[in-house]
Amino acid sequence: MNGRSHSARALTTLALVSVLATACQQDDPTAPSTGQPLSTTGQVAAAAGNPNGAAGQRPVYYEDQLFTVNMKELSEQAAASIIANNTGLNEIYATNDLDDPQDFLSVIDAVPGDGMNPLWHQILIVFNPGFTPHQFTSEDEVEAAAAGPNPEITLIETDEVYRCSVVSKP
Repeated sequence: MNGRSHSARALTTLALVSVLATACQQDDPTAPSTGQPLSTTGQVAAAAGNPNGAAGQRPVYYEDQLFTVNMKELSEQAAASIIANNTGLNEIYATNDLDDPQDFLSVIDAVPGDGMNPLWHQILIVFNPGFTPHQFTSEDEVEAAAAGPNPEITLIETDEVYRCSVVSKP
């Protein structure tokens, strides 16, 4: 590799490490019942209207249980680099682009303590003709519905990546 390739790889690695270091932290066990993490001063994180805070929160299912996550879409450039270079991406299954209102709650494939990477690749769920759309509550259900000779759904990988923070548990 030439010096320019090393510099580009180092810059990409530095950006990824920066995203990972700040993207996803487990809840503070002393957090108030709102489920929002505490700031360093002990205040509840206030972010009304800010997608990095409460405005980016949404309920999702993981293994038949509801969780609240904070999602923020990464830039197109960051997403392309991460998809190309990060084989450990988690997946979030959604019926519509995560920037749009959802027909059903999304399903995630990991939580802290269960192999979670703070970066999630958006996978769209499209119901095939002849099947009634409905809520899935686990990755196993999603994968089973997409399998077999007459699958209920089609899964479409997007070019979008989101950083996450699980902010409350059931």
